[in-house]
Amino acid sequence: MSRKAIIAIVLVVVLAAAGIGIFVLSDQGGGDSLAAGDAKNVGFALVPGDRTMGNPKAPVTLIEYGAPTCNICAYFAANEFPQLKREYIDTGKIFYVFRVFPLRPMDGDVEKMARCLPEDKYFGFIDLLWRNQPKWDAAEYPGISDPHGALIQQARLAGMSSEQAEQCIASKAEDERINKVSAEAEQKYNLTGTPMFVVDGAPQPSGALPYADLAKILNAALAKKK
Repeated sequence: MSRKAIIAIVLVVVLAAAGIGIFVLSDQGGGDSLAAGDAKNVGFALVPGDRTMGNPKAPVTLIEYGAPTCNICAYFAANEFPQLKREYIDTGKIFYVFRVFPLRPMDGDVEKMARCLPEDKYFGFIDLLWRNQPKWDAAEYPGISDPHGALIQQARLAGMSSEQAEQCIASKAEDERINKVSAEAEQKYNLTGTPMFVVDGAPQPSGALPYADLAKILNAALAKKK
């Protein structure tokens, strides 16, 4: 979606301000220390802060980098992720990992609020924000006059008070982790847009990736494990 110039500018702003910053369906988020990538020696490592779905012992690991303000990510979440979950995650074929790559400051705000919620509510909240993008995402829908107020309203729908949402956004504790995830994605995988998928350590092209193409990539990776 966005290109290197936009990403670079955003990251500079994030690092300077130290105040910035899915997904889909209610499911558990991983909180345990994971090292599947190291064990498989395939060029990726999982960390305790990752939010995950599925069996950690699945033969293939799929990492998705997405942004709450990314409309392509929102389309994937609503129209293609359910099939991915049904055919690959729920069947134990892949272990799914989601990481936020902030394209804009509001992506960080969403991630901070999502991390304030109980871990098992994380994916549902990110999904809520994607499905309701027209109500709060001024980057994609310029007619929104008060995007911050609209974002706080989304947090209220998830059960947070306005005060709690504001406190989460103001917290600096998550900034270092978010910036580290972003820097690694750009340096290690040459991320140039969202969504971006990394299959067993192998990055795929940034931006829109048709589900049929993603399925072929996953099937090829699975075939190598037989």
